[in-house]
Amino acid sequence: MSELSFMEKLLDGAGVEFKALEEVLVRTKGTKITAGQMKELHKDSAPLKIFAGGKTVAFFDFEDIPAKDVNSEPSIIVKSRGVIEFEYYDKPFSHKNEMWSYHSKNDEINIKYVYHFLKLNQPYFQKIGNKMQMPQISTPDTDKFKIPIPCPENPEKSLKIQAEIVRILDAFTELTAELTAELTARKKQYNYYRDQLLSFEDGNVEWKTLGDVTKKWYSGGTPTAGRPEYYDEGEIPCLRTQEVKFSDISNTEIKITEAALKKSAAKWIPANCVIVAISGATAGRSAINKIPLTTNQHCGCLEIDSAKALYRYVFHWVSFNYENIKSLGQGARGDLNSSIIKNFTLPIPYAEYPEKSLAEQARIVEILDKFDTLTNSITEGLPREIELRQKQYEYYRDLLLSFPKPEATA
Repeated sequence: MSELSFMEKLLDGAGVEFKALEEVLVRTKGTKITAGQMKELHKDSAPLKIFAGGKTVAFFDFEDIPAKDVNSEPSIIVKSRGVIEFEYYDKPFSHKNEMWSYHSKNDEINIKYVYHFLKLNQPYFQKIGNKMQMPQISTPDTDKFKIPIPCPENPEKSLKIQAEIVRILDAFTELTAELTAELTARKKQYNYYRDQLLSFEDGNVEWKTLGDVTKKWYSGGTPTAGRPEYYDEGEIPCLRTQEVKFSDISNTEIKITEAALKKSAAKWIPANCVIVAISGATAGRSAINKIPLTTNQHCGCLEIDSAKALYRYVFHWVSFNYENIKSLGQGARGDLNSSIIKNFTLPIPYAEYPEKSLAEQARIVEILDKFDTLTNSITEGLPREIELRQKQYEYYRDLLLSFPKPEATA
């Protein structure tokens, strides 16, 4: 069904009138509270939700803030500084006083309908905010913003149209929320089994260093930036630390040339190495390269001796110990080096029986790989399903809310 025919069927000949938010909604203020007070007064089981910027929230008892600052109406919360976005909430709440919220006292307006329209236009407000040194918008930016009211001459029909749009879009957001909750549960399950499988509190294990099970250590190198002969039409994969994200790597964003390989410290690294970021903010992150590639100088690569350990077993252990490895960093940037990595210890089950040891490692890897695929893969499992549902929601949101826009919001 085309976009035009879909909208025509929904509107059934009805017109659309654009009205400013201040004409149809009630704007409310927040409460004066500091970040320290939010942390101090927070109680996990308290009934009153307090919003701050971004994803920061706290839960208070009702007596913790003035009653006049509590909002009990289903509302749209405007996060106006830093990360500029809108959030819908239908239970008692308040928020920091640099933010504001809207609710409806108008029988002709479905507040959830307005929320979906504002989410569609969120990039517009972010663009306005980004003109400031600290991204922010002001109340006139939202007060004067116009939203489409279908069939304004017939309030009953208008509400039915708004409710149908909300019903369709909510169905997608609810499905996404269910999948996200399922993903969270699966991650907890994965962490539980990983903790159990890699704790080795009981059993026959021998502690060895990563160096003990490594055949060769590879360092990387970065060809000089801005040299076309090193990058233009290059076909050799070159891994950067920002691509090291506890996953398999089958491609890289950057490619270099044979000339770059010959005239820099970059070198080929065989497939199936355990790669560890060793510098800066990414230090301690790990990955496995499923293809031969090169890396920049901020990566270290362990080629594992397959007679002593399985590379995927080592990878799971290194990933599991990310925080521990990261804490060993040195200097202001917390950098790691080959000695630190190779001296880090790992448990080898049944080390005196190589065949049995590798079989036990394979059993552990099989279980952890299944959870890893389910929770972390972008091409399969729950993350992929969530991504598809989000795109589906955005498609129908664009379709259902594609009213001709007035000049101010075009």
